[in-house]
Amino acid sequence: MNIKLVMFREDGSKRVFDIKPGVTTIGRKDDCSIRIPLAVVSRRHAEIVADDHGAVIKDLGASNGTYLNNQKVEEDDLEPGDQLVIGSVVFTVQIDGEPADDELVEIRSKATAAHRAGKAGASVSTSAHVAASDDEVDPISALEALASSADQTAITPEEDGE
Repeated sequence: MNIKLVMFREDGSKRVFDIKPGVTTIGRKDDCSIRIPLAVVSRRHAEIVADDHGAVIKDLGASNGTYLNNQKVEEDDLEPGDQLVIGSVVFTVQIDGEPADDELVEIRSKATAAHRAGKAGASVSTSAHVAASDDEVDPISALEALASSADQTAITPEEDGE
């Protein structure tokens, strides 16, 4: 089973993180498989447990929670096209090429539009978990800087289409 987390930049380009079989930890700590160096991300925020039959996201007691398709979750199966929110970073789940690359852009565009519409009228707690605040560090830039550092221990994202 080929599982990827796809993260989009503001300009529409994307970064792809391959999820290997076993446990992938996500958080701000140096020893996490996917390191997100932002204050809104817990040191050990969540983990993905993947095998030949699928993948499960598990929240590890993160203070800001882990969100799957705009619902706070403690543990849930990942499905193609799911939107996974860790702190202020939004990933789209791609499993065995589904959704297709062209569909990923459409899914992300719809999610962004829904978030912007919801941000204007939604509760503060909902919008705080879906997108970074205006004065917060851009998560894409932070991850790119981290990926280029010599002592990088996180999964190195693939560049697609650049």
